[in-house]
Amino acid sequence: MINKFTSIVLLSTSLLPLSIQAQVLDTTAKVYKPKITAFIPGAVAVTYGFVALNSNLFRRFDNYLFEEANEHHPGYRTKVDDYMRYAPAAAVYALDLIGVKGKHNFMDKSALFLLSSALTNGSVLVLKKSSNRMRPNRLNDYSFPSGHTASAFAYAEYLNQEYGDKSIWYTVGGYGAASATAVLRVYKNYHWFSDVIAGAGMGVLSTKFAYLIYPSLKKMVLGNKKSDMVVLPVYQNGGPGLVISGKF
Repeated sequence: MINKFTSIVLLSTSLLPLSIQAQVLDTTAKVYKPKITAFIPGAVAVTYGFVALNSNLFRRFDNYLFEEANEHHPGYRTKVDDYMRYAPAAAVYALDLIGVKGKHNFMDKSALFLLSSALTNGSVLVLKKSSNRMRPNRLNDYSFPSGHTASAFAYAEYLNQEYGDKSIWYTVGGYGAASATAVLRVYKNYHWFSDVIAGAGMGVLSTKFAYLIYPSLKKMVLGNKKSDMVVLPVYQNGGPGLVISGKF
């Protein structure tokens, strides 16, 4: 029996372009089957961060970089990093908007974006509250890991997953923006070097894991059904969003 439904999903984020194009969803999401080696760089980065929490050697290196940054750029201030972390994700939607198609359609890539963001932000929040590491600027004890860096690298890997096969320069640009975000967090004295290394690893691993589990999650939700979805733009509570209307 066919059940009609109309659901509204409001995504309050300026990163998602607004689309009125009907999309057809099915359970044929592209399966991501990475080699185990694909997870090694991220795992090494996260391990480095955890070891640095209790290693005098790594802590001395953190302090050395902190002193160098303050010697050459004392009192450095900028808000660029607050926005640059979103640049790779914005690029995914900008490319889609101008007709450069990635691996997934708009609905799937949006679901992957939200899943990656949830995994990244959730893991970062848990560690920030449990590690109690003081920031270099003494603002609070939420230094480990760097949330800005985790988001930046999660979205850089998101860009790589969608468009890396089309051109290496998409990957270079995304990871370049993420690296710049990490450097700025250190220069601003918001994080130790090991904080941003761990954050980078967590971001990359979160996105890779999102792509790994998404086909199974989608199949669990949709089964073997197809749904005609219409996506319309809305503006509510001071932010853009999407109205998703469809029929199963």
